[in-house]
Amino acid sequence: MVEESAQPSAPEDPLLQRLRDKFGEAVVSTHSYRGDRTAIIDRGSLVATCEWLRDDPQNQFDMLMDVTAVDYLGRRPRFEVVYHLYSIEKNHRARIKVALEEDDVKVASVVSVWSGANWLEREAWDLYGIQFDGHPELKRIYLYEEFEGHPLRKDYPKEKRQPLIGPGAPEGAADGGESSS
Repeated sequence: MVEESAQPSAPEDPLLQRLRDKFGEAVVSTHSYRGDRTAIIDRGSLVATCEWLRDDPQNQFDMLMDVTAVDYLGRRPRFEVVYHLYSIEKNHRARIKVALEEDDVKVASVVSVWSGANWLEREAWDLYGIQFDGHPELKRIYLYEEFEGHPLRKDYPKEKRQPLIGPGAPEGAADGGESSS
């Protein structure tokens, strides 16, 4: 599946082992290659996993540092949503990934777990087209509403022309050029 590489065999990181013990089959795979704790989890357990990572006294991941996505065009599953976590108290980090197929790019929002996820998820929506179910206001954050597509997808045509909007744009340009005259 994902991230199956020839990495040296080492004892499992204690955090990743506790994660496997707690969530069992929902943890697709883990590794801590070069100290980089990573767990790939089933999307259905994302919110519960994040709540446990935040609330468990041994974890205390109180800071969501980033939410992003990776587009592996031509691979199945095509997308990964990536969450970078940090514990201020424990001074440790972890990465959680959720794999998504090209025809089903939906995952639960973690805004209920970390309020800072609000803007991070909006960025991933805007640039990759990842839909975060339960997000309080999932709308574009960088690009204008009439922008077509998601420019960080690897199949986005870099020469694509976008609708003209704003001052100086032809009347009706944003709605496909149909004027209401």
